[in-house]
Amino acid sequence: MIKFVHSTWWMKVLLPKVTWTIPTRDKTVYLTFDDGPHPQITPWVMDQLEMANAKASFFLIGENITKYPEVFSTLKKSDHSIGNHTYNHLNAWTTPNRTYLENVDKCDQLHPFNLFRPPYGKITRGLRAVIQKTKRIIMWDIITYDFDEGSTAQQCVERIKKHVRPGSIIVFHDSDRAWKRLQRALPETLEYLKSEGYKMEAIK
Repeated sequence: MIKFVHSTWWMKVLLPKVTWTIPTRDKTVYLTFDDGPHPQITPWVMDQLEMANAKASFFLIGENITKYPEVFSTLKKSDHSIGNHTYNHLNAWTTPNRTYLENVDKCDQLHPFNLFRPPYGKITRGLRAVIQKTKRIIMWDIITYDFDEGSTAQQCVERIKKHVRPGSIIVFHDSDRAWKRLQRALPETLEYLKSEGYKMEAIK
């Protein structure tokens, strides 16, 4: 499998009018976490961020919000931002548009999200046009592949070191599938970014 770690020019041509990076002259990056909330991993991530004085954005699956309302409540009260990641982690390329939009709306019924990230990074232009009427669609500049069993924690960190730049949006996952790599990669990433003078902010 080809790993597109860094967003390419042709991705941006194929899917314009969404947020791939956040232009800035400051050394600021934007950490994001997909697929939560998780009852153990999400609180751990929040603790790591707090120790690094970092803010992040969490793209949440509605089904997990329903399962773990206490974690969701803690996230809502924090200085982090939260976004819609559909209710059931649907693939836009294999789901009828109406079903997909109903699933996005089902997640919105749990909270009025103004940020959205499509699961798997897959969305059609038609869906994009509808969703953008009420939400900012956030893609990414760097994806760590922390969910990939074929990757190591060190490889996840090296991907960030190689590609990070001011305005980068970086993807991690607060999920069981990513945990083996995340528990090592996140602390090292936070330490590295701080040593390089980066601030880590939430997307608003």
